[in-house]
Amino acid sequence: MALPPAPGGLSILPVPGLPEIAPGDDLAGLIIEACLAGPGLEADDVVVVSQKVVSKAEGRLVTVDPDDPLAHKPLVLAESARVIRRRGELIISETKHGFVCANAGIDRSNVAPDIACLLPEDSDRSARRIRDAIFGRTDTRVAVIVADTFGRPWRRGLTDVAIGSAGIKPILDLRGTRDAVGRELAVTEVCLVDELAGAAELVRGKATGVAVAVIRGGPDEWFGEGSVVEEIVRHPAEDLFR
Repeated sequence: MALPPAPGGLSILPVPGLPEIAPGDDLAGLIIEACLAGPGLEADDVVVVSQKVVSKAEGRLVTVDPDDPLAHKPLVLAESARVIRRRGELIISETKHGFVCANAGIDRSNVAPDIACLLPEDSDRSARRIRDAIFGRTDTRVAVIVADTFGRPWRRGLTDVAIGSAGIKPILDLRGTRDAVGRELAVTEVCLVDELAGAAELVRGKATGVAVAVIRGGPDEWFGEGSVVEEIVRHPAEDLFR
């Protein structure tokens, strides 16, 4: 039988109050303070954290010419394993992590005009550090997702997806279970962490300054170990479009 939905539904709670993050800040400690002042922290909460604050805390910031809107373009090539497509100034590239996205995930929003923000070097590791710090300081076992905004081929509009996670299964494998009419599912794998990252963005927003959300009420089947890079990024040999 397919995995059940969350019993009683989910709560998706914004966590306001996180200060402006600078390199070297104790991000986990600041997240704990903001959570305890807001929705609290409960066992099996999923804490969804914006990539931008993770990158800021880890010092993934590069100074660029504030008067040149294209000053970050050399960084895009440096952070790319290969360029997939170009159209004008737009570059779609594969990052060193394996993500295929615009401009290697580098952007200049929500940072000073002379700063470009790079992706974390290892977002799964970043998520593990935050997860472990929360448990070590509060004795509360949570899962953590690091989320970033990506575009999607063939569809307009942006959505948040997971680029790192800890304490939660990135993929729910429903192959071998049966649907509502008893048919065995042969190929269904649900990208749980992407769905949760997108849901969290509904309460975080793009320009509200809310960088963290807590998702509460997930079933036990969600939780476990896994890696976004190892489990979600499709190997080129299995990718029909590369």
